[in-house]
Amino acid sequence: MPESSLHSVKPKLPYWAESGDLEGWIHATDTCAIHDGPGMRYALTLAGCPLRCQYCQVPDTWDYRDGAPALVTDVLADISRHKALLRGRGGVTLGGGEPLMQARFCKAVLQGCKAMGLHTAIDTSGYFGDFADDELLDSVDLVLLDIKHFSPDRYRDLTGGELEPTLRFANALAALNKAVWLRYVLVPGVTDGFDDIAGLAAFAARLGNVERVEVLPFNQHGGYKWRDRELSYPLAGTPAPSPEQLETARQLFRAEGLNVF
Repeated sequence: MPESSLHSVKPKLPYWAESGDLEGWIHATDTCAIHDGPGMRYALTLAGCPLRCQYCQVPDTWDYRDGAPALVTDVLADISRHKALLRGRGGVTLGGGEPLMQARFCKAVLQGCKAMGLHTAIDTSGYFGDFADDELLDSVDLVLLDIKHFSPDRYRDLTGGELEPTLRFANALAALNKAVWLRYVLVPGVTDGFDDIAGLAAFAARLGNVERVEVLPFNQHGGYKWRDRELSYPLAGTPAPSPEQLETARQLFRAEGLNVF
C-alpha cells in the first residue's frame, strides 16, 4: 500500500481513556507468562478494544467496564514484588484488549518499569498507534505487532476497523528502529490468501526492524466466551490450519529473508 494513502484514517480515543489521572482498567494479570515476549513475562491485560476480530479469543476484553479499575502506583507496586525474578530473565508486557486505548496509563506503567530496569513490551494491533507518543515509545523495548490482514477490505470485514492506522504505526516504528515481532494468525479461508500473505511479508521485510515473525494457528479455544456472552461466533465451523498450510505461510515470510517461527 502506498505510503501516501496512510494518512487519512485516525481513530479517536473513547472519552474514558482521557478521564481520570493515572487510573486504568485491567482485565487480568499473569505473573509467569511465557508467550508474550522474550523470557518469562509479567503480562498485564488491559480492558477495552476498538476492534471486533472474528477470531478473537477474549471478547470479554472488548468493553473496558468489564475490567477492574487500578492505579498506576498499585500496578507498579505489584510488578516491583516480582522485579528480582523478571530482571534479566524476562520483563513486562502490556496487552489487551488494546493497550494503546489507554495510552496515558500505559506510558506511566512502562516508564515505571524502565525505572526498575525491566525489559518492556506492548502487544498491540497498532490500530491506536497514533496515540503512542515519543515518551511512551522511548519506554518500550519491543512491540509485538499483530497485523490481522494485509487486504484493506478483508481487514475491515475481519475486524470492523481500517488497516491504514496499523500500517502507519508500523512505518513509525521502523523510522525509530524499534524492535518488532510481527504476529499473524492463520485462519483457513480468511487470512490464508497467498497474495495477501506475500504482500505482508514484503512489507515487513521493507521495514527493516522486524526481528521475527510468528505465524500462529487459529483455534477454537475462545469460542465458548462468545457463547457465554450470547454472541454469534462467526468462525464456529472453521477448522485449524493444517501443518502444511502453516508451513506454506511461513515459507512466504522466509522468502523475504525474515526470521520465522
